[in-house]
Formats: sequence, structure tokens, C-alpha cells
Amino acid sequence: MKDRAVITVLGADQVGIVAAITAVLARRRVNIEDIRMAVMEQLFTMIALVDLSRLDGSFSILKEELDQTGRDLGVQVLLQREEVFKYMHRV
Repeated sequence: MKDRAVITVLGADQVGIVAAITAVLARRRVNIEDIRMAVMEQLFTMIALVDLSRLDGSFSILKEELDQTGRDLGVQVLLQREEVFKYMHRV
């Protein structure tokens, strides 16, 4: 099983959200396998499936960096391991 995670972002639409989140991922050597974004009126949503197999640092450091980036932007950023995400969203 691959070492993957799901990142969700939710908040008011503004310039630079995708750039800021992906910059953190690039610095930490996290590859984006799939990404979807939508803007509904002024609400920005993003969900990304990422590969952690080459992660530079720990999961908790990546989570904190994404949390801080979200706080800086005024959006909610949630990082979950893929298996946790699937368990929590099973039908």
C-alpha cells in the first residue's frame, strides 16, 4: 500500500491559495497525484491526493506547516492519511 494522504482546503476564495499550499508540498518533496478545485460563489474548495513516500521530514511537521499556511491565508487546511480519510468517509 502506498504512503498517501488527503489534503482538503476550504475557505474564502483569494489569489494564492493553491500556490501557497503547493509550495509547502514541493519544499517537503510531497508529490500531488490528483487534485480537484472548485469555487462556489466565493467559497474555495480543494482536495488533493498526495504521495508521502519521499516526504522530507515527518508527517507532523508537514501537518503543522500546512496548518500555519492555512492560518496565514485564513482558510482551513486538513491533512489526513489516506486510510484515515477512507475510514471516516466510508459509505
